Formats: sequence, structure tokens, C-alpha cells
Amino acid sequence: MTQVTPYNSGESKKQQVATMFNNVAPTYDFLNHFFSLGIDKLWRNKLVTLIGRSNPKWILDVATGTADLAIAETKLNPEKIIGIDISEKMLAVGREKTKRFPVIELQTGDGENLNFSEDTFDAVSVSFGVRNFENVNSGLSEMRRVLKPGGKLFILEFSKPANWLIKNIYYFYFCNVLPFVGKLISKDARAYTYLPESVRQFPDGKKFIDLLQLAGFKNTECIPLSFGISTIYIAEK
Repeated sequence: MTQVTPYNSGESKKQQVATMFNNVAPTYDFLNHFFSLGIDKLWRNKLVTLIGRSNPKWILDVATGTADLAIAETKLNPEKIIGIDISEKMLAVGREKTKRFPVIELQTGDGENLNFSEDTFDAVSVSFGVRNFENVNSGLSEMRRVLKPGGKLFILEFSKPANWLIKNIYYFYFCNVLPFVGKLISKDARAYTYLPESVRQFPDGKKFIDLLQLAGFKNTECIPLSFGISTIYIAEK
């Protein structure tokens, strides 16, 4: 898998990703909803509906960012939601947003080296975070480790549309409009050019299902959303 990094700093991808999200944290929520025209909320709601089918009591939200998904997961009335992220500034925004949700606990944490015992969680979720892992295989293995037997992994991630017209509109927007506006508002010139680059190299669809199965997951599912602009992956331990 080709390694795409936010910067050419010589640091590890993990360190660069943490720096990038620290840089964009103040404007992240606004730009996220602005660029997706609010569709990202619909995608998360779909993901939460699917998570709710297994009635999880303990949920781990990896790469939680500003905790949008963790907050949406409170609708499921779990006993505990733990959100982890490597970006302290993203977590700082998330902590302000989650003050009225005592079920949520946000921690600094690395999705590729989880600080939890095996067989801890009923469900693990990741929303637009797996692309940013330095080692995707390690991250998948770690998330499987902390799941209880029969527990499920739920991943929402950008993917590449198959339809020629949709794909061309999508890439024009992603590679031209998004970086231009993102640079103006976030003041980080690379953050919103890294995004389309990371989406292009990410092994989506069947290739990602293969990675899930290689990590030991079973009963894998792949659910394209919005003409394949994003995809939900479900896998069971």
C-alpha cells in the first residue's frame, strides 16, 4: 500500500497526521459539514443505525476527532462510549461538545496500539480515520483484539465511485475546490490536498474486505453510500 503523508517533514505518518489535525482543529467541524453539504451527518446516522442492531453496551470510537460519531452513538443508550484520538486539539474541541454526555469519555490514544485489554468492547467504530493509520493492518488487528467474541467493527470511510460521471465530478471537487477553500479557511495548505491523495491510495471495496479478513474478521459486509463516495464496512470478531 502506497504511504501518503500530509507533509514532507521526515516525521512518521502518525506524527504528521497528529500535527495536521492539531492545525485544523478550530475549523474542522465547520469545513467537514460545509464540504460534504451536510451529507456526512446522514452517513453517520446510517452507521449508528447499523451499530444499534447489535445493541452494544460498551463502544470504542477510534480516531474520534471532535467526537461527532461518539455523540451520535449516545442515541443507542450504551453504558459507556470511549473515544480516542492522537490529536489533543481535536479532543479539546470534542470535550467541549461532550460535556452534556456523561456516557462519553475521551482519551488520547493510538488506534494502532490500543491501551485496552482484549475482549473489552461490544462494538468498535471508526469514522473517516482508517485512511490515516500508518499501518492499517496493525490497526485492524488491534481493533479486533479489544472486541469481545462476536463483537463488531464498524468503519465509515471515503471510497472511489465506480460511475464515470460521478467519479469525475467527485475528483474535480476533491482535487480543486476542496483544497482551495480548505487552505483559505484552515490556513493549512496541505491538509486538504492530503485528503484526496489519501482517498486515492486507500484500498476500498473488495480490497479492504480482504484486509479485514486477513486480520481475522468474519461475516464482513461492504455497503456503498451516495454512489460509492463513501462506504460502510462491517466485520465480526
